[in-house]
Amino acid sequence: MERSNWTSPVVGFILLGLSAHPRLEKTFFVLILLMYLVILLGNGVLILVTMSDSHLHTPMYFFLGNLSFLDICYTTSSVPLILDSFLTPTKTVPFSACAVQMFLSFAMGATECVLLGMMAFDRYVAICNPLRYPVVMSKAVYVPMAASSWAAGSTTAMVQTSLAMRLPFCGDNVINHFTCEILAVLKLACADISINVISMAVANVIFLGVPVLFIFVSYVFIIATILRIPSAEGRKKAFSTCSAHLIVVVIFYGTILFMYGKPKSKDPLGADKQHLSDKLISLFYGMVTPMLNPIIYSLRNKDVKAAVKNLVFQKYFIQ
Repeated sequence: MERSNWTSPVVGFILLGLSAHPRLEKTFFVLILLMYLVILLGNGVLILVTMSDSHLHTPMYFFLGNLSFLDICYTTSSVPLILDSFLTPTKTVPFSACAVQMFLSFAMGATECVLLGMMAFDRYVAICNPLRYPVVMSKAVYVPMAASSWAAGSTTAMVQTSLAMRLPFCGDNVINHFTCEILAVLKLACADISINVISMAVANVIFLGVPVLFIFVSYVFIIATILRIPSAEGRKKAFSTCSAHLIVVVIFYGTILFMYGKPKSKDPLGADKQHLSDKLISLFYGMVTPMLNPIIYSLRNKDVKAAVKNLVFQKYFIQ
């Protein structure tokens, strides 16, 4: 009889989003919609040019095409849900839809962590061992590398989502977030979540710690090699081939560290403001980074800019 008070299963979750700030909802609806369209356009163009231009059929641009496709998938897994929450007053998400969205977001985030590490290795070989680059980064190597990134991200997402969704949710079903963010969902469970916490910690080490360490070590060797180049023009050319990737890495991991590394407020009023800031920072992480990636790579890469110009020229000036 004691269990009868809490065994009623939760069939859906309520996303708070910006419910406490209704005036902001319409503004953010327009802003996020515009950003989403820019993400689709920018990353879609990058995918198109990397596939259509034979000059871009190299490992670096293959990884870049994967990154663009990943960013489209990542934002598409959450943006429609966010936009819908701004328009509908109920903001209720079915349990199954929440699980799917959680899986897709986690899978895309984990895959991007691994993929950025793969891209760092590609830049390391290109700059530190240029003569061996065609052999080390052959198609038989870089295609399985990208595939393993997707497989690893999907596997850990399946594990984390399965562990989270098997928990009993018996009380409050209100998620103080825009989406079914896994940490916010775990807070609603009415059972021991120690296994979830341990598995999340292990996943963070594997998919955050290891790639960051790998990228750091790669760029130590890259920078050391660049500094040994005698001419200033040669150093500038070598650094330009990896500067875009380095900027993307700093934005991606810098936002994650800022999200989860800043201290929590103990004041109730400060805590409310912090909840709002946390959600907006999460929104920044989920929207701005995928939007900036194609801009950074196109502005800092002559090959991509030339490919885009050729694509536009062939589209509108060649019948």
